Amino acid sequence: MSKLFKLSICVAFFFMPLFLNAQNGNLKLLDWHPKSQLVVKETKVLKPKYPVIDIHNHLGNLDNTEKYLEEMDKAGVWKCVSLDGKSKDDYYIKHLKVSQSVSKDRFLVFFRPDFSNIDEPNYGEKEAEKLEKAVKMGVRGVKIAKYLGLSLKDKSGKIIPVDDPRIDPIWAKCGELGIPVEIHVSDPKAFFTPVDKYNERYDELGAHPDWSFFGDEFPSKDEILAQRNRVIARHPNTIFIGAHMGTMPEELHTIANWLDVYPNFYVDIDARISDLGRQPYSARKFFIKYQDRILFGTDTPPNAELYQIYYRFLETDDEYFDPAGGLFIQGRWMIYGIYLPDEVLEKVYNKNALKILGMYKG
Repeated sequence: MSKLFKLSICVAFFFMPLFLNAQNGNLKLLDWHPKSQLVVKETKVLKPKYPVIDIHNHLGNLDNTEKYLEEMDKAGVWKCVSLDGKSKDDYYIKHLKVSQSVSKDRFLVFFRPDFSNIDEPNYGEKEAEKLEKAVKMGVRGVKIAKYLGLSLKDKSGKIIPVDDPRIDPIWAKCGELGIPVEIHVSDPKAFFTPVDKYNERYDELGAHPDWSFFGDEFPSKDEILAQRNRVIARHPNTIFIGAHMGTMPEELHTIANWLDVYPNFYVDIDARISDLGRQPYSARKFFIKYQDRILFGTDTPPNAELYQIYYRFLETDDEYFDPAGGLFIQGRWMIYGIYLPDEVLEKVYNKNALKILGMYKG
């Protein structure tokens, strides 16, 4: 046996475990972060073509309010809506005071109803009165979080449906005051399906297991959305903005049907460009057709880098880029830009929001 042959055998035995380990799938999906070898155009969009109104954000960490404004200035964001004006413990008062002290016209605060006392007599009327006082102080909308219809329970132990009649006075008051309801109900379709090998957000749910709403303890996504739609139909004088593309970006034809049926329904794009950007042809057609009903939002405290990803998605025809920007995972896929026409872009960035906010009857 030659020395060269012996050396070859030794080398083979040395590297065999590494080779086998590479082939047997031991790498955890959560640890897999592939780097694309695709060479494509990369457009830097540091500022948007038109001033931006971010209709969906969370600025409840009041110590960071000045920092938020700095990031807005860097990114060309004109106004930013905070959905953290909680009714509970009158937090909205503090939120208004701090936001207005930093800037009187750059921040808007939306009121978040307190459902913890929904069993009390005349709950809806009382909360509606509180909302009216908040609006006189500067609040300009209402925010509904996804727990309504999903997990929030009353004293009977039953989940409170979105169309619970006890809430009707609040919806009606919004219409009377001319302020919108930013409503988030349910979540991505994958969150309501088994967390198995067929789930397209398996790694995301692995990182956040509490985001899974599959099981008998939760209502179905379809039922929650049906509850919301009944509220929209019951209150035609109230504007409803469906957060996260109406929480149905996976089915643009379904959103189109809602927009056709309910003239008081709008959607915003916050935290859903990952879904929109993987269907760029359909998304572009949708944005152009429903250009008067779509609003800009991010759902992430002002961050210039993140805003630039949104601008790139809306303004360019760039291909196969990461929508997360290193901030969080939303599906394991890249997205494509939809290069909207200028007249559509301006409506999405600010005109549609201005129209809705201008309905305030103050």
